[in-house]
Amino acid sequence: MSRALVPRSLLARNIALLVVLVMLTQVCSLTFLIYYVQRPRVQRAAIVFAQYVQTLDRALAALPPDEGRAVVARLDAKPQPPPDAVAAMPPSFVHFFRTYQRDVFAQTLQQNMPAGTLVLWQPAYLQRLWIRIHIAGSPYWIAPVITTDVRENPIVAAIALSMGLALIAALTGYLIQLHINRPLRHLAHAARKITAGATPPALSVSGPTEVADVSRAFNEMAGALRHAEATRSLMLAGVSHDIRTPLTKLRLALALAIPPDKDRALAASAEGYLERIDAIVQQFMDYAGSGEREPMEVGDLNGLLSQLAADFAGLGHEFELTLGDIPPFRFRPTNVMRLLMNLMQNAVAYGGSGLAVRSWSTEGYAYVAVCDRGKGMTADELERLKAPFARGSNASRQAAGTGLGLAIVERIARSHGGTISFRAREGGGLEARVALSLQSPTA
Repeated sequence: MSRALVPRSLLARNIALLVVLVMLTQVCSLTFLIYYVQRPRVQRAAIVFAQYVQTLDRALAALPPDEGRAVVARLDAKPQPPPDAVAAMPPSFVHFFRTYQRDVFAQTLQQNMPAGTLVLWQPAYLQRLWIRIHIAGSPYWIAPVITTDVRENPIVAAIALSMGLALIAALTGYLIQLHINRPLRHLAHAARKITAGATPPALSVSGPTEVADVSRAFNEMAGALRHAEATRSLMLAGVSHDIRTPLTKLRLALALAIPPDKDRALAASAEGYLERIDAIVQQFMDYAGSGEREPMEVGDLNGLLSQLAADFAGLGHEFELTLGDIPPFRFRPTNVMRLLMNLMQNAVAYGGSGLAVRSWSTEGYAYVAVCDRGKGMTADELERLKAPFARGSNASRQAAGTGLGLAIVERIARSHGGTISFRAREGGGLEARVALSLQSPTA
């Protein structure tokens, strides 16, 4: 079976399975009813009818002519059958069970009638049977009333009842599955909130045992994550304090030890190393935290891009801005500013020329593309750059940093329900494209 035909949700699969099982049981029940209940009833009715016709034929064949004519009038007997009467009726899909009963009746009737007895069906009356008998020694055609076992159609009523029961069973299964799926939806929503850095409320542990066990395990996991987060924050604060405090003292010691008018190159070099150490510590802090605790705010992404472009222009790096229509949406402003700043700094450091920023929105996402005309890289290299501590082949050995910049960008984009991708820019260079969801992932 094609995978496209298989329902993907648990609700749809369970309902489909329930409907299939109910229909299978109904088909089995109807088959049993037809072959072991209704068919023997029709056959018995045909045998009784054949005996009745034979008895009638024998009784009427020996009548005097005068009495025979009176009987002909009373039975509405015909010397010839109706013009539309046929020996075998064509099958009918619409009246399948009725024609099935008729065929069983006719077959059994022929088997129990004397050889040469003619039996015809009249299409205008689906269950009107014409039989040739003898009245006062002459052949006549009569249409005796067929027993109700053949004329009535209980199978149709049984099918209607079966379909009604199947519909009730499917509806009941749907309601039960909705009740089971409700805590699973709450679980998925809570998991997405944890992914976005929020703290969801504890899930209810009531309901079916299996679902309650999953909810209880999730609550325990969420508690362990909160404890780990608190421990990590405490550790990061301690590391930052323990490293930056001696750095500050070292700066002061260098300022006191080196006179202002001597060894300016040594002082500048030492200050540069201290700045690099401080930047590395800050990058580790940014990567470990990634700003998930910052609250969401409705902001203007184009306004933030314009502000950053103006700041870079003040430093001598002009970005060509092409800003499209992006509606205000919820995002973490400091987080997104760090994301855009990292991409623009990389474009300045490794691209150098042809700096440009484009923005637009489509299909529920806001897009920002940061472009340069630097040396292009393969798709594998570009994907590798998103891994922590990875650096491009064109990165200078003296460049400050740890290779966490793009890893931080990816984590921030993911926390906003988005992605980051790289592609070769037409005409040479690189384009880093970030997509941010216009719908808050914690909403």
